[in-house]
Amino acid sequence: MLKKFLPDQHVKSIFDITPESLKAMGVKAIITDLDNTLVEWDRPNATPNLVKWFEEMKKHNIIVTIVSNNNEGRVKAFSDPLNIPFIFQARKPLARAFKKALKQMGTSKDETVVIGDQLLTDVLGGNRSGLHTILVVPVASTDGFVTKFNRLVERRILNWFRKKGMIVWED
Repeated sequence: MLKKFLPDQHVKSIFDITPESLKAMGVKAIITDLDNTLVEWDRPNATPNLVKWFEEMKKHNIIVTIVSNNNEGRVKAFSDPLNIPFIFQARKPLARAFKKALKQMGTSKDETVVIGDQLLTDVLGGNRSGLHTILVVPVASTDGFVTKFNRLVERRILNWFRKKGMIVWED
């Protein structure tokens, strides 16, 4: 059961994920979380570096959809200026939003990756949906109440993976 929480890859930041590396894996699309994956949970807009990252993905014909558990106002305000499609109140780790994103992008599971900062939502949901998952280190060290609880559980799971030699992770 714990293997459902194990990401296929883990990187320090979204910026460690390049279009070239994704293309080499046959990836044509990204489903990404928003808060603490792309920007801090309380930052309203994309940073200049993140805008460049999105432009690089677009230049290489890699489609991006933001799938967030946050409310419509938050996700729309972030996504609209970037012209990036989004799904809000996704209820991750449930599979519905992942399936909806695949359908909207017109890609298969084999052509799509999930990027997120949480094991209990992004990685579990992506793995349960049969997608390649990439865990990033959270952008911010602060979280909302529910996420704080999730982080405590995640820390225990990550420590178990470390002890078993299944993951190498730097805090």
